[in-house]
Amino acid sequence: MTQARIGVIGGSGLYQMAGLSDVEEVHLATPFGDPSDAILIGTLADVRVAFLPRHGRGHTLLPTEIPFRANIYAMKLCGVERIISASAVGSMREELLPMDIVFPDQFFDRTRHRASTFFGGGIAAHVTFADPVCRDLVDTLEQAARAGLSGIAIHRGGTYICMEGPAFSTRAESQVYRSWGMSVIGMTNLQEAKLAREAEICYATVALVTDYDCWHPGHDSVTVDMVIEYLNRNAGNAQTLIAGAVALLAGRERFCKCGESLRHAIITPPDRISAEVKQRLGAIIGKYVG
Repeated sequence: MTQARIGVIGGSGLYQMAGLSDVEEVHLATPFGDPSDAILIGTLADVRVAFLPRHGRGHTLLPTEIPFRANIYAMKLCGVERIISASAVGSMREELLPMDIVFPDQFFDRTRHRASTFFGGGIAAHVTFADPVCRDLVDTLEQAARAGLSGIAIHRGGTYICMEGPAFSTRAESQVYRSWGMSVIGMTNLQEAKLAREAEICYATVALVTDYDCWHPGHDSVTVDMVIEYLNRNAGNAQTLIAGAVALLAGRERFCKCGESLRHAIITPPDRISAEVKQRLGAIIGKYVG
């Protein structure tokens, strides 16, 4: 199987990666089940990239149904060291307009029914998650966005609140989230960020604003057709941004701490970790637990 050091996870509206050539469709089984779809490994800007549609082609998976652990584990099996995650979001701030792009640097978890760790079942580990995105990767994404997207407002920083879904917020919830200082709202990226950190993969979110959440007085005038239009336009912007970022990352080594996230995180002594656990998590813990 061809290896790829850069992974792209596409969200709502981004089910394929334009410009991907010499494509190999890879079907991977993981200890956590099958990923959302086959992983497409192809060449983008002369770099091998692994692309995965988060909801599956045809958008068949609800946010709660997404096999997050399988998705990130599969990326690890492909050799991915950096994940660029594109995600449609609602805006919680007046200044974050539809069609704007946000690079959040924090997450707030409001999910209830999802596995967010590879660990347990005979092994305990606690990774540092104070800063949940890779600053170096965001630097590159911002550089690519400002160079390649004219007329699009780019915002660095802010908090992505991850809700369970699939229904959107009530007005009361939306107002509370605003009072907490949230920036954008979505249903998927928190689990990806946590699991990527455990897998020692750099992770960053490209948050693509489609509309205001229901706190906004103009929310009721938003139609499904308008949201779909924004999704399609955002997908084009995301593809341009990602291609630019991939070109900038070509051949660049990692100097961040993401690649050593587990060095001091595994609490269980190696002699207490079973052979079954070592095999199940081999792609993640193998370099620390022989």
